Amino acid sequence: MPEIPEDEQKEEGKRVVKEGDLEHEIYLNKSQVADFLESVAKQLREGDTLTIETSEWKIPFKFRDEIELDIDFEGYGERELEIEIEFKGKRDDEAPTIS
Repeated sequence: MPEIPEDEQKEEGKRVVKEGDLEHEIYLNKSQVADFLESVAKQLREGDTLTIETSEWKIPFKFRDEIELDIDFEGYGERELEIEIEFKGKRDDEAPTIS
């Protein structure tokens, strides 16, 4: 079970995680993974916020335009393909003005 900071706000009965660490690993069938990736793709096309949620928690995450995609293939023995997508948080800081 992921550890979620106790002081997080609740929305729709879910903890809204905006700070701290949360790691969640599950195994899905290929149809479930395809549905998840389609949801991620739709959110990427629509704006700059990605929301990932379960029945217990929700992570709304504003991301920068550049997204890191890492592909790792191990072709010896038990072959494995790993695809990692890394989003960096959007900076909400405004640039200083110069007078």
